[in-house]
Amino acid sequence: MTRDDATVGRIARRALVVGEALVDVVRRTDGSVAEHPGGSPMNVAIGLGRLGRGVDLLTWLGRDARGAAVRRHLEASAVRVLTGDTSPASTSVATATLDADGVATYDFDLTWDLPARWDEPVVAPLVLHTGSIAAVLAPGGEAVLRLVAAHRASSSITYDPNLRPALMGTPEATRPRVEALVALADVVKVSDEDLEWLHPGVAPSDIAEEWARLGPGLVVVTHGGDGAFACTAAGVRIAVPAPRVEVADTVGAGDSFMAGLIDGLWSAGLLGADRRGALADVDAATLQRVLARCAHIAAITVSRAGANPPSSTELGEG
Repeated sequence: MTRDDATVGRIARRALVVGEALVDVVRRTDGSVAEHPGGSPMNVAIGLGRLGRGVDLLTWLGRDARGAAVRRHLEASAVRVLTGDTSPASTSVATATLDADGVATYDFDLTWDLPARWDEPVVAPLVLHTGSIAAVLAPGGEAVLRLVAAHRASSSITYDPNLRPALMGTPEATRPRVEALVALADVVKVSDEDLEWLHPGVAPSDIAEEWARLGPGLVVVTHGGDGAFACTAAGVRIAVPAPRVEVADTVGAGDSFMAGLIDGLWSAGLLGADRRGALADVDAATLQRVLARCAHIAAITVSRAGANPPSSTELGEG
């Protein structure tokens, strides 16, 4: 399937990303502080836009200076922000504090909801992606769950838990929502750190295989600099290494991997509700190619500061 083949009539189907877009305030060990747009779902949308996909973002942005900056950032990567009938009083902020290795920890000042009405695309998306804060935090988390369930009949569902313990309470409180979304998803990408928080002491590969029995055709576990592991509902198991690069910071690495995963499965003709069976039966060679490219995309992202995923041109594809 080519990039133009996922169409209904003459209207190309797009990706719909649902989730938070906010401002990251980054504090580095040298004392410097910088602001830039952030949010896991927003980063996935930007990654898809830079890889040449048509992508819409349904989010909850304030109509303030920070919200305007976020919108400009999204538009620069060809992401269309869907306009809703309501918005928050101010744009949310996440403060990322980087350690000496460039690894981020986060504090948040945010609210999350979805507008009651928005300018929905005429054609159902080929894929709906969500995750992180948007999928859990009240009151918007319930609306996200309903939206995912409503789109499952027509679209692939992709999900990255990308958990934020500072906002999500205890693992026991968070686990039912995560597993409800896993059961609705076709593709789940999750970090080993998320799994360790949700299920302390359990091997990530064991959890991935259990999740693959809940409904997804594909579950991928990322291990940072140690690469990624994947398993399918049909029993394929593979691992891919991470390219060795000098790390600037890890901000947005998992999100760029997720965008690459959606894009790679799209190119392989494995997205859309009608391709659910084909996705579950994906062969090891195809999966290896897709995941190796995801690891390459994430490696480029960590080699430079901030959530700055590569374009298809930087990958030598456009």
